Amino acid sequence: MNKFLFKEFDGVSAKAWKQKIQAELNGVDYNKSLVWKNSEGIDVTPFYHQDEIKEPFTPIPGQPKNWIICQTIFVDDVKIANHIALDAIHCGADAIQFSAIKEFSLEALFKGMDLSKTNFYFQFQFLSKDFIDSLNEFFKNKNATFFLNVDIIGNLIKEGNWYFNFKQDHQIIEDIIKNTTSTKNILSVDTSIYQNAGATMVQQLAYALAHANEYLNHLNCNSIYKDISLTFQVAVGSNYFFEIAKLRALRKLYAALAKEYGFSENCHLFVTPSKRNKTLYDYNVNMLRTTTECMSAILGSADTVCNLPYDALYHKSNEFGERISRNQLLILKKESYLDRVTNPADGSYYIESITNQLAEKALTLFKELEKAGGILILLKEGKLQTKIKESALKEQNQFDDGKKILLGTNKHPNKNDRMKDNLELYPFVKTKPRKTLIEPIIERRLAEKVEQERLEKE
Repeated sequence: MNKFLFKEFDGVSAKAWKQKIQAELNGVDYNKSLVWKNSEGIDVTPFYHQDEIKEPFTPIPGQPKNWIICQTIFVDDVKIANHIALDAIHCGADAIQFSAIKEFSLEALFKGMDLSKTNFYFQFQFLSKDFIDSLNEFFKNKNATFFLNVDIIGNLIKEGNWYFNFKQDHQIIEDIIKNTTSTKNILSVDTSIYQNAGATMVQQLAYALAHANEYLNHLNCNSIYKDISLTFQVAVGSNYFFEIAKLRALRKLYAALAKEYGFSENCHLFVTPSKRNKTLYDYNVNMLRTTTECMSAILGSADTVCNLPYDALYHKSNEFGERISRNQLLILKKESYLDRVTNPADGSYYIESITNQLAEKALTLFKELEKAGGILILLKEGKLQTKIKESALKEQNQFDDGKKILLGTNKHPNKNDRMKDNLELYPFVKTKPRKTLIEPIIERRLAEKVEQERLEKE
């Protein structure tokens, strides 16, 4: 059928396409009118052609055969958390991420769950070897898949301090790795902090690679660590095709880095929508934003997608918000059939091109970071924080000037919208004065200033 259709048409070269475009522009400059300049330093052209492909596309390492739906549950009251988890699994969640600030009863939390049919992720805001040892023992011989997501550098970046100190934190993760036999999914690199704080995609990729390099370099001295699998926690924004390319570039970059150390070249991508572009007013638009962002995650080869409820900024966890966020993913999977192809972006000239360009630029920046001493030195000197602030300020200025649009906030706002009486959570940056080893990197949404001004006038 294809041969019959296409043998009637002659191929059109890239040169012929450009000549035709130039003719249609009637003298208007091609580069100024049709080439899109962006903050990543990558020029996006109006078309991509096989004539411009210099080398064959290489497969993206570690792309999953399928992606799974995850829901995050905060563990305060274990009975409530258990009830919510059982309901989420019954209603379509393939995985649960448990977030906690203190130790809890494992038996009570997992009561009534078939541990072999659900993946479990843990996001602890504490570091306890004894508790993780007990968790490892609990899952022993239960055919369960779980991810500990220990990230001591991520905690340093967010909080400004180690859990205990450099030496003790590293010793604890070494002990955890030695003692944990029920999973190899122990270490995590939380890159979402970079995106949510305003870093560019090139910065996010380079910092993620430098972050991972610290772990690989530290563990490289002992062969028993070589089969450890790294999980990257990634936030994706609204730049649809670039976010697809970002995830693909991350896999390529990590594979190249891990290969040098002799570690597994595959990594696990746990992806969530960004908080940076979410808004308090006209909050239903958040559902549109998270839908396209989840699509980017899926098409970009995420292993696990964990959606952000549309009301997460200002409401405590609630059944309606969680159900909507879960159903968004179920629709993408069951009704949009985004689980039918494992590598849908492969071979797209546009996506392949920006994947390679993002990877190349990030690799160059990563090498500069390592030459300057690595991520820990740059954090201590405050240079990494300064770079992110500069990128964030540039994006903020674009938003303030109306060049970067958030619908319902700086474009077509509903002036009758009232939110002051709906705030169950404080939706803005919280300051917590304390002595820190380094300046923490702070997540900040673009709309915060506008929203605070509107709230004051209500």
